[in-house]
This record gives sequence, C-alpha cells and structure tokens, in this order.
Amino acid sequence: MRPGAQPNMQQVLQQAQKMQQQLAEAQAQLAVQEVTGTAGGGMVTATVTGAGDLRAIVINPEAVDPDDIETLQDLIVAAVRDANRVAQALAAETMGPITGGLGGLGGALGGLPGM
Repeated sequence: MRPGAQPNMQQVLQQAQKMQQQLAEAQAQLAVQEVTGTAGGGMVTATVTGAGDLRAIVINPEAVDPDDIETLQDLIVAAVRDANRVAQALAAETMGPITGGLGGLGGALGGLPGM
C-alpha cells in the first residue's frame, strides 16, 4: 500500500476474520493440551490445560506430614503456579505466530469477541 493511502476495508475485515478463526482454533487446541508443574522435587505435581484449567493434583505420600500441613499446602500452590507458568508459555508459543503480526494492536483486539 502506498504511504498515506487508505487501507482496503474489505481486506482488513477478511484478515481480521481469518485471524479470529486461527485464534479460535488455537484456543481449542490449548483447551485439550495438558502440561504439568512440580514442587518439592516432584513431591507434588499439578496438571493443567494449556488454557489454565486445573485437571489434577498428585501428591507423593511422603509429602504428607500430619504435623506440617502448611508445607504440603505451600507445595500444592507452588506446583499449580509452576503448571500455570508452563501453560502460559505454551499459550504464548501457540498464539504468538497468530498475534505476532498485530504489532501494537494485540491489546486493542483483546476485547473483541473471540479474541
């Protein structure tokens, strides 16, 4: 496009619709992918989807000390945080190629349905 020329609105709308479809497909893919996070050297493992939904917590019996419930609670929180960090990285990797071309518009499109 020439500098100062107006963008073709039909092309802009087609690109936006294509991007919306790609984002929906990527979100659906993330919703079924599972990642894990751990804490305490594997004493607690959390499984979340790429969309961040918690699916499972696995606690090694050795982590259970009736006299120290606080440590177990901390390990669970840490494992969930670790799993969510991995899920966010997966989401960034999955969505990056789609949203990378938006430049400064990425945040502006976040409020649109399906974005």
